[in-house]
Amino acid sequence: MSETTETGVRRAEVRTGSGAVSYLTAGQEGPAVLLLHGTYWSRAWLPVLSRLAQAGLRPFAVDFPGLGRSGGELTPETAAVPALAERAEEFASALGLSGPLAVAGHDIGGAVAQHLLVHGRVEVSGLALVNSVTYDSWPVPGVARFRDPEVVAATTAEEFLAARRKAVTAALAGAATERLVADYLDPLSDPRVRRSWMALAGAADQRYTLDLVPGLRGSAVPKLLVWGEDDGFQKVEYAERFVSEIPESSLVRVPGAGHIPMENDPGRVARALADFFAE
Repeated sequence: MSETTETGVRRAEVRTGSGAVSYLTAGQEGPAVLLLHGTYWSRAWLPVLSRLAQAGLRPFAVDFPGLGRSGGELTPETAAVPALAERAEEFASALGLSGPLAVAGHDIGGAVAQHLLVHGRVEVSGLALVNSVTYDSWPVPGVARFRDPEVVAATTAEEFLAARRKAVTAALAGAATERLVADYLDPLSDPRVRRSWMALAGAADQRYTLDLVPGLRGSAVPKLLVWGEDDGFQKVEYAERFVSEIPESSLVRVPGAGHIPMENDPGRVARALADFFAE
């Protein structure tokens, strides 16, 4: 795994009420930043972890239960956004990360981050969304198809992995190499993780973000959107709408980047996050 090649980045594990939770972290001191993933895993945050640590922050990129390197297995009920927000709170508590806490979310992890801000038991000091789901932007077709139990039951491991390979390659855009795609797909070789991923897809529902809009509009917490402009999954127009309607929000665009801009331009993404969370 290439995660070991990033200077100062280490993988660790903590026990919570939901079992063994794996995470990537870097640095020893500074304000903690909770980094949440969606249909990928903590690997998506790897390119910016050491840079955030060098900026004086202490990032924690968690794997949700059943995904990445974490234990357990998700069901459609436990994979819903409110349930994942509870798991994020458990993780923060297990590590002794008390609020106010900086939170960043990518993809569906952005919905979880928004839920934490509006309804969470952890005080959020700043919210960053990186090519996140918002409003009614999700689920995209490649995810929505798994909301049908018949599709889930009929999908072979080979078909599933082929579909994820295509989606990951598109998400990585210009950064895609065979080795990097293989890194992203690696946890999915485990049937338990594949089942958890399909549960996450089955629980995908735009009502979770739409229901948060009134709370976001009433929140004075600073919000930053960092967006790969060439994202074919979460269009930059949704980010533009968000900053036009939600108070205390701003947008940093990442030219030439796709759905995972941390891979396309880690320096720009890390600087944007570090500057925002250091304020």
